Amino acid sequence: MTGLSLSLARGAVTSPFKRAGRPGAALPADREVIPPGRIAPGPLAAYSRVCGFAESGPLPLTYPHVMGFPAAMRLMTARGFPLPVLGLVHTWIEIAAYRALHPTDELELTVYADGLTPHRRGTEVTMVTEARLAGGLVWESRSGYLSRHATGTTTPPSAPPASPTASPPELPAAAEWRLPADLGRRYGAASGDRNPIHLHPVTARLFGFPRHIAHGMWTVARCLAEAGTGPGRIRSVRADFKAPVPLPSTVTYAAEGAAFQVRGGSRLHLTGSLTREG
Repeated sequence: MTGLSLSLARGAVTSPFKRAGRPGAALPADREVIPPGRIAPGPLAAYSRVCGFAESGPLPLTYPHVMGFPAAMRLMTARGFPLPVLGLVHTWIEIAAYRALHPTDELELTVYADGLTPHRRGTEVTMVTEARLAGGLVWESRSGYLSRHATGTTTPPSAPPASPTASPPELPAAAEWRLPADLGRRYGAASGDRNPIHLHPVTARLFGFPRHIAHGMWTVARCLAEAGTGPGRIRSVRADFKAPVPLPSTVTYAAEGAAFQVRGGSRLHLTGSLTREG
């Protein structure tokens, strides 16, 4: 059994005994450090294929996140971590690369949890991954993961109704993607992220989803692969996952300037923006 499989098994055992939203819950101060090592070419090629990246050239901007994911899972499935890992939903990510990275780089990774935040649908944890070369910080990401639970908050009857949130303007369509039913299983095999909400309708329904859904990290990686043909290296990205992408489905990738979106019909699944070198 791989390290990720062990973490998922531990998460399956410990999750029922964790109560998200418990008052006074605190994050452990533990950090996971992965020492420098060669990037295995086989898994990197499989990841590049499923996400649409070229199988040669620079390291995909999102790949250090994948490399650090086993360490993140060990932290999130540890006894002292306050949220149940099963059913966690990725809500946003920020990535910054301070130099171009290559498959031959031997990165040292540090992963840690950096805060619990109340969310209207539960509790969100921020996970941080940092990559270093020769001790210098060259890449980092911050991600939000939501544990859905009742918040116990209600709106007083006398309070005025909240103003609706304005939807961002619809960007010009640039590509259409047909997502197969097995995309979650294929991405899970390439990345190691086998969260049950992504694998099959039956396992997704156990966590309140009518169908299984695409990984948020696949969606943002696919956007970056599509945008990567533009001028200049992509230095940073911020993506917010607005609504799950059901599988199978057909979605539209839209982009204008630094902004991009993924839409399914009239439903907005993802918004993001990126910066380029130069």
